Amino acid sequence: MLIPLELPPGVYRNGTDLQAAGRWRDASLVRWIDGTMRPVGGWTAKTAETVSTAPRGALAWQDNSADRWLALGGSDYLNVMSSGGAISNITPAGLVAGGESATLNTGYGGGFYGAETYGTRRSEAAAFSEPVTWSLDTWGEYLVACSPADGKLYEWTLATGTPAAVIANAPEDNEALVVTSERFLFALGAGGDARKVQWSDREDNTTWSPLATNEAGDFILQTSGAIKLARRTRGQTLILTDQDAHTATYIGPPFVYGFDRVGTACGAISRRCATEAEGTVFWMGDGSFHMFAGGSVQEIRSDVADYVFSGMNTAQRGKVYAVANTEFSEIWWFYPRGTENDSYVVYNYKENHWATGSMARTAAVDRGVFRDPLWVDPDGNIYTQETGFNYAGGSIYAESGPISLGVGDQVMDVTDLIPDEQTQGDVSATFKTRFYPNDTEYTHGPYSMAAPTSVRFQGRQVRMRIDSARMVDWRVGVPRLEARPMGRR
Repeated sequence: MLIPLELPPGVYRNGTDLQAAGRWRDASLVRWIDGTMRPVGGWTAKTAETVSTAPRGALAWQDNSADRWLALGGSDYLNVMSSGGAISNITPAGLVAGGESATLNTGYGGGFYGAETYGTRRSEAAAFSEPVTWSLDTWGEYLVACSPADGKLYEWTLATGTPAAVIANAPEDNEALVVTSERFLFALGAGGDARKVQWSDREDNTTWSPLATNEAGDFILQTSGAIKLARRTRGQTLILTDQDAHTATYIGPPFVYGFDRVGTACGAISRRCATEAEGTVFWMGDGSFHMFAGGSVQEIRSDVADYVFSGMNTAQRGKVYAVANTEFSEIWWFYPRGTENDSYVVYNYKENHWATGSMARTAAVDRGVFRDPLWVDPDGNIYTQETGFNYAGGSIYAESGPISLGVGDQVMDVTDLIPDEQTQGDVSATFKTRFYPNDTEYTHGPYSMAAPTSVRFQGRQVRMRIDSARMVDWRVGVPRLEARPMGRR
């Protein structure tokens, strides 16, 4: 008899191994399109130059002369890269630097006076300092930027020999910024108030004092949270705190903007955990994923949330970085399982499935301004993604949960594998068998594919692993096993 190994696309990694029966349970550097598994694209260096430390903020844009730029912000710098790959330092004079990683002051003196016993190590309620993460946007063809460690709003006017400069009259001690679709510059967490949104006059980012003759203004959100970020979306600006979500909608004078809370218990896990794709904002929360396409916030049911959040280094959660990969209808989140971003989780928003894997990236932009996505690693190397098949030695594989071979407690004798590949020999297959869930696991293979491939193993359940055998754009569909019953054991 032939047993089709027909597994639904995407990774399921919640709960126990047996709960992933008949699903892919582990993978890296693969994706599924229309039910077919294939490798993600590789990467090549965009430029021989690097930025000094891990960037935690990136923006690509095109100026009025059709020149293309990439801005990158790190703990103590702001750089731009031209379309030719030349990197220029535009760090504002007097920029207050911040930490490259989060720090938790659990030593002597950490926390609030009188809160705990004198002379002892502080608990984890002590003072927390997040890594510096830039918010970047465009004001026309110019770059505007804010680092929460510094708090000032800056503008860069495209002269590579001139650093970004403070925007005149703008509030200080801000957490982030965003430019709305109506051409107002929002300062978020303005003036040191974690709930305050303050905006400039329309088309004039140097006028911030409200008058009857302008549309500058401010509003304090009714929330128990602190503002983390904002993203433009359909006819609104979505503002995320670490607790909830609000929208700002333009209503004209005298109030200029109306604010509504559109979600609770959906706060952002970091300042760069949200991205927009096709009119929808997607973000990672503290233990869950969310989306907003108008109306109210929706939680995205995740097949890998248990794996992602139980393995995350939560002390470094401020490094989580989201980017859309719209060519494949994907949202990628890079997150730290160690000290630095070393892993990713991907949501395919059109086919509604998930993938996980290993890749070290700290900032990224989607394709559009540049032909291909540009992603940056912790060492400051800028890569053109989704091109070629260089993976810097990374493993390209997918491994299933247990697949039942027979009916009930039947033991099956498997003799042959009938592969289903676009080009035979691009991948290899390994099988791991057991007679019951907690039994000793036996490994068979790897097998180079033939049609059919001779294999010899017995068991009640099997796990299948597919590994890339050649660095090419392979395809795997539905392999089949030829087997016969052996009775019961």
